[in-house]
Amino acid sequence: MADQSFVTLATNDSYVKGALVLGSSLQQYRTTRKLTALITPQVSDLMRRVLEKVFDEVILVNVLDSGDSAHLALMKRPELGVTLTKLHCWELTQFTKCVFMDADTMVLSNIDELFEREELSAAPDPGWPDCFNSGVFVYRPSIETYNQLLQFATEKGSFDGADQGLLNTFFSSWATTDMSKHLPFIYNLSSTSVYSYLPAFKAFGASTKVVHFLGSTKPWNYTYDSRTKSIKGNMDDPKIVHPEFLNMWWDTYIADVLPLLEQHGIVKETTPGVNMRLQRQCPTYQYHQYYQLNLQKNARNGGNRAKLTIWEWIPLTTSRRNLTPTFSRNACLKQW
Repeated sequence: MADQSFVTLATNDSYVKGALVLGSSLQQYRTTRKLTALITPQVSDLMRRVLEKVFDEVILVNVLDSGDSAHLALMKRPELGVTLTKLHCWELTQFTKCVFMDADTMVLSNIDELFEREELSAAPDPGWPDCFNSGVFVYRPSIETYNQLLQFATEKGSFDGADQGLLNTFFSSWATTDMSKHLPFIYNLSSTSVYSYLPAFKAFGASTKVVHFLGSTKPWNYTYDSRTKSIKGNMDDPKIVHPEFLNMWWDTYIADVLPLLEQHGIVKETTPGVNMRLQRQCPTYQYHQYYQLNLQKNARNGGNRAKLTIWEWIPLTTSRRNLTPTFSRNACLKQW
């Protein structure tokens, strides 16, 4: 539907990677809505061009910063001040209804049914369920609402120094009025909350539709071993997000985002933690097999001086655009 859109925000090149994974996951599950990305001047022109490959609209906005260092210090997240920039989403009046999603979210199924909800619909925050988490919410663009939010931010501020405190105070009736505006937790599952109530996750986790990578460490900050297709780090630490979700994020990144970065020649600068180096431009091949082929392994036991090269053809899911199965040779990857 042309008058409805999913919206996200990227305030720098690192968050662009998250936005690209989010957009790719929405496409993977065949959303019928538009995709819109808001970006700030801190996003490079090159990364903006990559965003334009995935999103229908990429719109430059000014940074809105709360400057509320005292409240942000309570959460030990000083970088969250700029999240007030997401208020610009209410300016998108070319759409009648939108779903805002933070760039550190990822969909695991089609969620177009969210557009049946009204403003402001959101899921409870795991830290204080009488507040909603502002990582995913349904809203109606309106210049009037946008101006009211700016005035409210100026006069009242935010109890946490970020957008979530501001929006919860502005839409204060969410906790006590129409329950239809309370989205189920599966539409905004905090990846770190899995460990706080593991029995519930075991019972209902398979129904998750949106995973939200809360916290200061994002998926793109982890180290990914492309050879073993695993995340490096202490996965037993309860502060670390569930490894299943991290692997899902990286699967999408490697399959859909990395080839776009490769095409623009920026892989080395924008792929932290991936133990691989792109050797050449890799074409896309048709395939009729659904398993990975390890085409060449040499000098396995040749010692440290031996050159170990592993050429892999990594299968992608069905193409988002033309629904044609493909193999992507991003996989012309040389391990070291």
